[in-house]
Formats: sequence, C-alpha cells, structure tokens
Amino acid sequence: MDMLKISGSRIVEVGKLAWVTPDVDFLCFGESDQSSPASAHRAARMALDEGLTTYQDVRGLPALRQALADYMTALHARPVAEERVQVTASGMAAVSVALAATVRAGDRVVLHSPAWPNVENAALTRAAIVDPIGLTGLPDGSFTLDLDELDAKLAGARAFILNSPNNPTGWTASLDELRAILDICRRRGVWLISDEVYSRLVYDGADAAPSLLDIAEPDDRMIVCNSFSKTWVMTGWRLGWMTLPAGTRETVSEIVEVTHSSVAPFIQRAGLAAVADTAAVADFRAHCARGRDLCGEALAGLNGVRYAAPRGAFYAFVGIEGLTDSLGFAKRLVTEHKVAVAPGMAFGPAGEGHLRICFAQSADRMERAVQRLRDGLREGLGR
Repeated sequence: MDMLKISGSRIVEVGKLAWVTPDVDFLCFGESDQSSPASAHRAARMALDEGLTTYQDVRGLPALRQALADYMTALHARPVAEERVQVTASGMAAVSVALAATVRAGDRVVLHSPAWPNVENAALTRAAIVDPIGLTGLPDGSFTLDLDELDAKLAGARAFILNSPNNPTGWTASLDELRAILDICRRRGVWLISDEVYSRLVYDGADAAPSLLDIAEPDDRMIVCNSFSKTWVMTGWRLGWMTLPAGTRETVSEIVEVTHSSVAPFIQRAGLAAVADTAAVADFRAHCARGRDLCGEALAGLNGVRYAAPRGAFYAFVGIEGLTDSLGFAKRLVTEHKVAVAPGMAFGPAGEGHLRICFAQSADRMERAVQRLRDGLREGLGR
C-alpha cells in the first residue's frame, strides 16, 4: 500500500468502546454537553432561508473578517487589521493551512509535548520531521516549558507550534514567557504557529489568556490559529480563523482555496452572530469553572494521584502513580466503571501515566462521572 499512514487516535479508540457500552459518561472528547449559542442557530436558519448556500469569497465573508479583527483588537493589547484575518473551516484547518504555507518536506518542526495528536499528524502529512520538546511536569501536577531547552531545540528548525492554553495539560504561558518564546523564534528565524483555541477559557478573572497578539508586530513570522469550537461551544459547525502576518493573506487564501475552498456562508453568518454574543462566552466559562471545581473535589485526597487545577482550557490532566498502560486502564474504566476518559498516551509518550478528563460538562453529569472515576481510580490503585 503506497498511501500515507498516520497513527490512529487512541481517544477515538476509547470512544468506540464507550459507544457500544451502555450507560457510559463521556469525558474523553474535547467537547461540552452544552448547546451552541441560540444566536448562532437563529443566524444560520435565517441565512439558509435567504438562500445563502453558494460559493463565497475564499477569504471569508467581509463582515465576519471585520468582526473578528474588531474582536481581537478589543481583546488584546495591539490592534489587528482586517487584512490579516483569514476564515477557515475549523481551527484544525487553520493549523493545516499554516503548515502548508510554511513547512516543506524534511523541515524540522518543534512541538511541545504532551500535545493534541492531530497537530503532530498534520505536520507529518507535510513530510516534516516532528521534534518534540517535553513540558516539564512539576511535583504539584502542573507543567512548565524550559525556555533554555526550547532555544537550543529551535536552532535550525523551520517552525515551532505553540498551544497555550494547552490541550491536554492546561499549561498556560505567561506574557513574559510568550515574550521570551517570540524573541527566540525571531532570533532563530523560526516560524511561530500558535494554536490559541482555548484562549477565552481561563480561570483567573481575565477575559483571555496572554496571547502573542498582545506583543507581536504585524510583520512577525507568526500565524495565530483560532476556532469557534471551544469559546462559543460550536464544535460541529467547523469554523475557525487565522491571524496572518501583514501582506500575506492573498498568498494564504490560495492555499485555503485548494484545501477546502470557501466556508459555507450560513455557517459564517452563525459565527458572526456568535462573535457579538458576549454573554455566551462568559456563561460557558462559568460552566467550565464549575466542572473544574467538581473535578478537583473528586480527585482531592486520592493517594497516588497527581493533579493541579489547570490555569486554562477545560481538561484535567491527571498523573497516576505507577500507571504504564493508560490506554488499557481507560478501557477498563469504560467497561467496569462506565466512565470514558482519554488515555495520556494519546498525546504522545510524554503523556503516558496520565488520564485526560474533559470537565466542560453539566454539574449532574460531572458529579456522577467523577464519582465513577474516583471509584475506578481507587480500585485500580488498590486504595
């Protein structure tokens, strides 16, 4: 067989088992049980009633591009011009287009790990050489990135893919860390691709996590990828966007054209409504904060469990003492305890020994699911 083969998702492997097992609580996927904003639903229906089902400007609807530019300008410390905004069919599409625009076969791409597996696989489909740098696990269960190690690793690299707030660990770079990362990439001549899809899901009272858009210049070799999936609970809509270096959108739009062409206009109308719906963002953050609290309460006091409440995103990344087969353990949790979580090994070798729990669920589901998880952990750890 002469087709490219990449590793299958171990998260989906757990999900497939859970789908055929009765009465399972799903905490394994990066998705909430909440509905998308009613404003987005109304806008999509109206657009369909208007017959907006034809090809559109591959760059995105002008009104949506301007709304996203205004949104980022209001959210971050530096203005973002509309001519830097490119609409894409999901955040993953944004990452894939960014890699297609910057990476060639044999180029070395540095990615911090544990990491969402789709990003590594997207780089591999470009025939890039993926060179991971491990996030350092701290005794309290939190993580950090060694900037000196990153500096050395980026020598001769083509691109660095940053994800902050991070899936799966919740690690969130400070503004000082982002300045240091940007300085390293500038000095090394490395493209910086920043996945900021969880930027609004932070729990310190801020409107957003620190962003490269707070500090970078318009002409920096940097592409910021974002999505409607997490902030506005619109996972199935498949809508995202890129913030590009000034003067590059026409070039990138040609790559979008041959990747997925334009995004359906009724979906973009839904996105336009969502951007204006500030209450939806605040409500979803509060929803996730409650799930985060419930998860922390359930994990507290368990011997052999290492966990620190994440600063951002909506995952608990839980270290389990002595765990060497997180996939097998996750499957046992499904069949024996009726709860599905993601195995840490799905996020690369650095994730083994951990489980990822999506806490963006309603309180009643979380309370039942984390009790099942707690029982499973106690039994699995023999405590």
